[in-house]
Amino acid sequence: MSPTSATRPLVVVMGVSGVGKTTVALLLAERLGVPFAEADDFHPPASIAKMSAGQPLDDADRQPWLRTLGDWLGSRAAAGTGGVLTCSALKRRYRDVLRASAPEVHFLHLDGDRTLIGERIGQRTGHFMPPALLESQYGALEPLSADERGSVHHVGPPPEKLVEAALEVLGL
Repeated sequence: MSPTSATRPLVVVMGVSGVGKTTVALLLAERLGVPFAEADDFHPPASIAKMSAGQPLDDADRQPWLRTLGDWLGSRAAAGTGGVLTCSALKRRYRDVLRASAPEVHFLHLDGDRTLIGERIGQRTGHFMPPALLESQYGALEPLSADERGSVHHVGPPPEKLVEAALEVLGL
């Protein structure tokens, strides 16, 4: 099913590292026929080096990155193409930065048990986010508020089922 250009949604697939944001977002973008972007690709080298060294980013590190991501969403909204973006978007104020450029964005929060997510992170290779930073992400996580456009999905089901659930929530 591919929505018309007038209904192409903007979705941020959010959550802590290791929940499967990229996997779900790629599948969702493919199903929707919209552009995909991985927020990690927008980090400046200094932020990647900081995280690789086991140091969490602070809000000053994140602000220019979040504005860039918001610009990506806003340009997709302006062009009418829709889009799916991965971004941890752990705090309300981070989501507010993204929403400022694209008020209609839907946040698809992938949520999972700390033990399960810790195991997933421990098994992956080639990613700059070390398992030691997972606790800091859970500590920073602010769940979606009732006034935020979004939905929460537990990561137990296979990614394809999560995409089906997302499409249903999006009304597609």
